Amino acid sequence: MVMCMKKNIETIVVCIAVGFLMGQFMFNQYQKQEKQSALPVVQTTEKLYFLQQGVYSNLDSMKQNLTDFEYYIYNETDNKYYVYVAIIKSEENMEKLKGFFNQKGYDIYVKEISVTSAAFLEVLDQYEQLLSGTNDEKTIQAACAQILAKYEELVVND
Repeated sequence: MVMCMKKNIETIVVCIAVGFLMGQFMFNQYQKQEKQSALPVVQTTEKLYFLQQGVYSNLDSMKQNLTDFEYYIYNETDNKYYVYVAIIKSEENMEKLKGFFNQKGYDIYVKEISVTSAAFLEVLDQYEQLLSGTNDEKTIQAACAQILAKYEELVVND
């Protein structure tokens, strides 16, 4: 009986020691990871093509002229409203979208704007692949709307 109790106590002590050592190891790993994440992150900047549909002098005329668009973004500079209907990375897709909007009767101006949001650039890569493989009008419109929405979410509102 004493021998059995001694074995149980030894087992318990060994388990506690192993648990303590494992806990110490995990804690040290967590501290290392935290120190590494405190290092400055290198941000990559990429130039993107923003397809501008037009410039408006007031908000009401802008909204009246954009009823055909499912989604668009704009910025106000010097009391002028600059409207963008697509954002794209590759020159091939930029030309494709420019032709798509020109065919619908819209004059499109291309502006190159630098973006540093890694999250947005990653999402944009996925939509680039989708746009490269389609000529379907509804798919193109939906992809452009989703890209603009993600831009607002991940870049403008961030």
